[in-house]
Amino acid sequence: MRVNLEQLQSFVTVARFGNFTRAAEELYLAQPTLSRQITALERDLGAELFRRARGGSTLTPAGESLLPLARRMLADAESVRRELAELAGLERGRVRLGATPTLCISLVAEVLSAFHAEHPGIDLHLSEQGSRRLLDELVSGELDLALITTSDASDAAERFMTTPLLVEELVVVSSAGRPPVADGDAIALAEVAALPQIVFSSTYDLRGTTDAAFADAGLTPEVVLEGAEMDAVLRFVERGLGVAIVPALVLVDRPGLRSVRLEAPTLARTISLARPVDVEPTAAVEVMQRTIAATAQGFAARAGATMRLAEPNR
Repeated sequence: MRVNLEQLQSFVTVARFGNFTRAAEELYLAQPTLSRQITALERDLGAELFRRARGGSTLTPAGESLLPLARRMLADAESVRRELAELAGLERGRVRLGATPTLCISLVAEVLSAFHAEHPGIDLHLSEQGSRRLLDELVSGELDLALITTSDASDAAERFMTTPLLVEELVVVSSAGRPPVADGDAIALAEVAALPQIVFSSTYDLRGTTDAAFADAGLTPEVVLEGAEMDAVLRFVERGLGVAIVPALVLVDRPGLRSVRLEAPTLARTISLARPVDVEPTAAVEVMQRTIAATAQGFAARAGATMRLAEPNR
């Protein structure tokens, strides 16, 4: 069998677009050349990979089976290329990091700032997605590392190596320019339900957590605004539009917000760093992992009782 990486890249690109013409444009190839590559690949494998039609091309069962393997082989080849280039001194490297929107406006901002200051020659790529999508991007070889948020770090599949970093509470935030929403240091979930609330988009993992907490308690929250992204939620709260339930991490360096903890049982989530178990990290990725761990320790020290370092996996 004479399958090569160029054929696999062509196959993955056609699968992504479902169209030979668009795939050829993406690869800067003439369409006949691309078609010959796919035909040669099908001949070498002994199976048809695409159903070709005027409206586009779809994967056959054989193509569906090959796609995840092809993506992994291309990711492995890219990892080897970058590692050898670093060792040869041809380039400093590249790190592809994924993180949830909540973490992008807090932990990740400090991580990237610290990393770039120490290693300005390393190229950085950031993907801002929900935790489930980030794990998909790790599987497909699009990312080297992902900062994910889970109720339990063991939720990640066995194909990922996950390192728990922080456990943080979800807290109720209100405008610092308005009277406190609670007399003491904590507030009951039933009291929160009666306050005007700003809630996140349904695509947020955080939204599912809070919706479930209210439902389990038999409560229906008073929602004044629904569907906002994290930065918008915080800005609306600062201006007194309502309250929101957010991770404690986002309160760092936000003097316009006042927070109060939830009475027991509290809501919490684990922040973990995930990477594929079957891909050895490059030198640049290892440096990024150390930077993330050090930054997480700093956040835990600044956040007080609402955040702590996570127990390592056993």
